[in-house]
Amino acid sequence: MKIYPEKEEIEHLARQILASARTAPKACGIDDVITAIAEKQDLPKIAEEMRKIAKRSKKYAFFERDARNLEASDAVLIIGVKGKSLGLECGACGLSCAELATAKKKETDYTGPNCAFKLLDLGIAIGSAAKTASIFSVDTRVMYSIGLAAKRLGLINADVALALPLSIGGKSPFFDR
Repeated sequence: MKIYPEKEEIEHLARQILASARTAPKACGIDDVITAIAEKQDLPKIAEEMRKIAKRSKKYAFFERDARNLEASDAVLIIGVKGKSLGLECGACGLSCAELATAKKKETDYTGPNCAFKLLDLGIAIGSAAKTASIFSVDTRVMYSIGLAAKRLGLINADVALALPLSIGGKSPFFDR
């Protein structure tokens, strides 16, 4: 008898959940969403980076808690976006598209400025992935902290990245944090 045979499905489910992010609607039909599945051997490195970030200041203390959530995960999806201009001249980013295209990129937690529509695309992709995880009864939570640590480690080449840790168990490790 196998104990917890459902855990064997996590890689397959992770790919299905990423497919939902990939096929989510994108502004102007232009796909600048980047997806990745963190390898099991990357999880301790990401958790370590999160703990380093937690020490920056009190406002980042939640990264320590999120690192524990990461360590309790069965898999981690990272979804990001490159924030280049779509050329719509909407002004939502605070610049013209020409200014955005030539703006000096600032490297703080994320690289910016970014086209607002690209950030909306990221949100829709993350929402689609979270919905699919829910349909498959896989526990998840959208986490800025894991996405940032993965970006800092070069695990995803995106201007902005978020993560969805995935868990299949009797109790969600993301619930009572």
